[in-house]
Amino acid sequence: MKVRVLVRPKEGILDPQGEAVRGALPALGFGGVKTVHIGRLIEMEVESADEVDAMCRRLLSNPTIEEYEWEVVS
Repeated sequence: MKVRVLVRPKEGILDPQGEAVRGALPALGFGGVKTVHIGRLIEMEVESADEVDAMCRRLLSNPTIEEYEWEVVS
């Protein structure tokens, strides 16, 4: 089965990449963007989704500064 994991900074955590993108958008003609958060998308094929949460907590995210969510996509 295919699993999709989305990891992003927690609310209130400094996101320098997101700030750089937010600052650049008006210069490209895209106004009205208040916040941008940059995260990462991880797709995996696994035999079972039983351990996906543990993988996210122990390796795929830093639980101190990041949050994650995952879903089975097929």
